[in-house]
Order: sequence, then structure tokens, then C-alpha cells
Amino acid sequence: MKPTSPDVLALPTVSEALELPVLRRGKPRVVAGASGLDGRVRWVHVAEIADIAPLLSGGELVLTTGIALPEEPAQLVRYVDELAAVGASGLVVELVRRWRDRVPTALVDAAHRHDLPLVTLSEETKFVAVTEAVIARIRDAQLAELRATHAIHETFTALTTSGAEPASVLREAARIAGRPVVLETLAHQVLAYDSAGQDPVALLAEWAERSRSVVQSGRTSYDPDQRWLTTVVGARGDDWGRLVMLGPEPPHRHVVVAERAASALAVNRLATRDRESLERQTHRTLITELLAGNADTADLAARSAGVGVPLDGPLVGIAVRPHTTTTVAPALETQQVLRDLAEATALAARKAKLPVLVGVVDDVTVQALVALRAPEADAVLTRLAAEVRRSAGTHSLQVVVAVGSVVGSIAGARRTLTEAAQVAEAALHIDDGGREFHRLDDVRLRGLLHLLRGDERLIAFAERELGPIMSNERLLDALRSLCRHGGNKSAAAAAAHLSRTAYYAQLARIEQLLGVSLSAPESLVSLHVALLARDLHSGS
Repeated sequence: MKPTSPDVLALPTVSEALELPVLRRGKPRVVAGASGLDGRVRWVHVAEIADIAPLLSGGELVLTTGIALPEEPAQLVRYVDELAAVGASGLVVELVRRWRDRVPTALVDAAHRHDLPLVTLSEETKFVAVTEAVIARIRDAQLAELRATHAIHETFTALTTSGAEPASVLREAARIAGRPVVLETLAHQVLAYDSAGQDPVALLAEWAERSRSVVQSGRTSYDPDQRWLTTVVGARGDDWGRLVMLGPEPPHRHVVVAERAASALAVNRLATRDRESLERQTHRTLITELLAGNADTADLAARSAGVGVPLDGPLVGIAVRPHTTTTVAPALETQQVLRDLAEATALAARKAKLPVLVGVVDDVTVQALVALRAPEADAVLTRLAAEVRRSAGTHSLQVVVAVGSVVGSIAGARRTLTEAAQVAEAALHIDDGGREFHRLDDVRLRGLLHLLRGDERLIAFAERELGPIMSNERLLDALRSLCRHGGNKSAAAAAAHLSRTAYYAQLARIEQLLGVSLSAPESLVSLHVALLARDLHSGS
């Protein structure tokens, strides 16, 4: 694996130099070393003497008429050997003054052996004009490279100062370079990527194994076997990742793109370290796309496998809700609570040795998608939920843990995640009964009503049943207490902290306004359902 050189510019190749009009007029013919025509021309040197090699530094296209070259084949071979040894990019011989029809066989054979392009010109050519044309081409290439580099620096400076997310940085790097770009951890797990239009499944296939085979040499280096340009991401002494750009050996500007993208990612990590780990960001993106339900599942599965969470077996969605939400805490404080919960959930899954995606998906919920590996799903989930509660308890948090139905593949991920979130919201308002986690069966009527809470017919039913007292919170609380105690007026009065006389008076007022008897079981059930529907709809 060789380090990249900042001096490699988009110089013209020997083939491109031969296309210049001044050389085309000389009727050039490649007689040896055609495989070296892609070599870069750093300079043009006119030389008639045989011992020119010590005066060269590599990359020169040597022009000669051959008038001062030796006659002996061995000396001609030595001449070519020395040019190849110093890294000359090619040799151009004008067939006018020394050789008329062809150059000596010894010269051709030596050039073939070194893959050194040997070109003959059958027409007299002004070498000074060739020098001027090629050097002008080199100067233009250098100027274009400088302009491109400047534009790259401006682009990534803007991304850095705007606090762009990793996905935006990688997208811009892939756009400029036209190559796939992948951000991985030092443990070879994919955090983010942009496939630049290529098949993402193929791009990420066996990623960890391929990545381990590429040993980093220096901060930025290129592995010609894997065709990976890699650069370390992070501040020196605190490196945490590696950016990989895939493709043939890159020009200098692509090296600049990779290094500036790595710098932008490092700055973003420093800026967001106190807000959310990069792993949580990556997991959150995957869960959000699963919930959206419009992404390619094969792509999502490949990306998830890239971060070390294979979703190739039974899956179950989990939702964790703290009892502290934005209704009672400042938004920033609540977000910190949720980030702590996400990390606690991820830690609990690691302790249970379960592959899991964990992320904060909204202002009130942490969601996880667990790949089950044990046949005893309930026992595994019980241990996981207990660990989450225990971790939350160390932060003085009370949480609700809800679980969706087990699904067979990633195609059902959206359903189990959605169900878990719905159960968690409903479970916030019921007694957990000592359960470590809730399922839809556990929230019973409240769970059903939660699923139907947006149904206009249910809203209309609640309004019809409670109409006259809908805005009277005092009477609603009295009715709520009676329903919670199964129609036991004495217990309901005690729970409401009212004397029986005062409480019974409120119940009488409810009966009068609604025109029903609260002693009738069907009336009480109907009012209880309406009350639950009303509370769910209003967010109580």
C-alpha cells in the first residue's frame, strides 16, 4: 500500500502529447512501449547526447534526432536502460538526419523490454514548437488542477462551517470524485456511505473482511490491490474512523476531496459529540427509513449489516418511552434524556449479545430493532427490558418498554416498529403490573383505542357520549375516578380526595347532564370507552 503523493497532478499523458498538432504534423508512429503511453509527461527535454540520463529527474519526454547517439547496439541499449531507470516518460526520434526509415532494432527491443514509449517522426519537426506546446498543456493542467482544488476547499469549508451531517459530506465527496465513498469505524463497521450510483449491496458485500485486508500506511494511502484510497478520520491522537474512496489510482484532486471530507467529518464529530454519537446517528437513519416504508429493503439490510447488525432472522421492534417528556421538561433536556436512553438500550443489547439498531426517532421515543438469535424470545426480551430499566434507573428515569410482534424478515420491520411505538404510548397511561415490557395484548382496551384514535367515528362517539361535560375537567376527573374503580363510588371518592357527599353530588350532576344512570354497567362501560378515547385524542 503506497502513500499518495500531493505532487501528482493531472499532467498530460504521452498519448495526449502525441495528439498535439505540432507532433501530429511530424506523423508520429509508436514503434515500442505502447503500454506506457498512459505515463504522465512532466516536462519536455531536447537532448542529442547519449549520456543525458543523469541530467533528468523523471517524467521527461525526450526529443532527439539521434545524430549524437552511438552506433554500437550495446551502447544504444544502455542509452534506453538509463532513460528507463530515471523514469523518462518516452523517447521521440525524428527520422530525418540520422536514420531515414527506422530506428535500430537494438533501440526498439530495449524500449519494448522497459515498456518505454518509443515514437518516430517521419517528417522534420520543430522541437522548440513541441516543447512550447507540451509545456503550455502542462501549465493549463496545473492551473485547472489548482482551480479544482480551490473549489474543493471552498465546498468542504462551507460544509464544515454549516455543521453538515456525515451523509451530506459523503454525498458531496462522491459527487465531486464520481466514486463510491464509505465511512467506517476503526473496527471496520460501515457508518455511512454514498454509492455514487453503483449497486450498494455489491459495494458493501463482505465489507469487514475486505477492509481488514487494507492496512493503513500513513494518514492517507492507496491500496492498488483493493483499489481503495483511504484516509484516517479524527484528530491526531483521537482517530475514530476511516474514509474509503473506491476506484483506480486517484488524481491529486480526489486525494484532496478525501482528506477534506475526512476533516469535515472529524469536525462534525467534535461538534456533535455532546449531542449524539455517530453510531446512534447511523442507526437512527436506518430506523427512520424502515419506518418510512419506501426504501429498498435489500439496500437497508446491506447497510445494517455494514454497521454490524445483520437483519437476516426473526426481528422484533422495541420502543422505550420516558415518563418525562417535552410537556414537563425543556426540549434540550428531554433530548438528552432520550440520548441517554438510546445509549442505555444499546448497552443492554450488547450485554444480551443481541444485534440491534437503536436510535432516537422523535421527541419522545427511543426505538430499536432487535435481531433475535435465541428461540426463547420472551426470556431474551425480558432480560433486555430489565437491563434497559436498570440502566434508566441509574439516571433516575422511569420508562415504559414496549415490544411489537415478532416478524420473520426485514420486510416486516415497519410493522413491528410501528406496533411497539403504539403500545408504548398507550402503556404510559396504565399500571405496568410488574411487567418488564408491554405488548399490544397487555394494553387491552386502551391499546385498541390507541390504534383507532384518529378514527373520526371514535371521536364522534366520545363527543356524543360526553358532550355536555366535555369541557368540564372537574366532572371528567370525577367520572374518570369512578371508571378506574369499577363503579365503586366509595373507593372513587377516596381516590379523588373528596368527601362522599361532595363526590356523590358530582356524580349526580353528571347523570343529570348526560341523562344516564352511572349504576348501569353498560352506561359506565360506554362512558369509560368514551373517556379513554377523549383522553387519547386530546393527548392526555
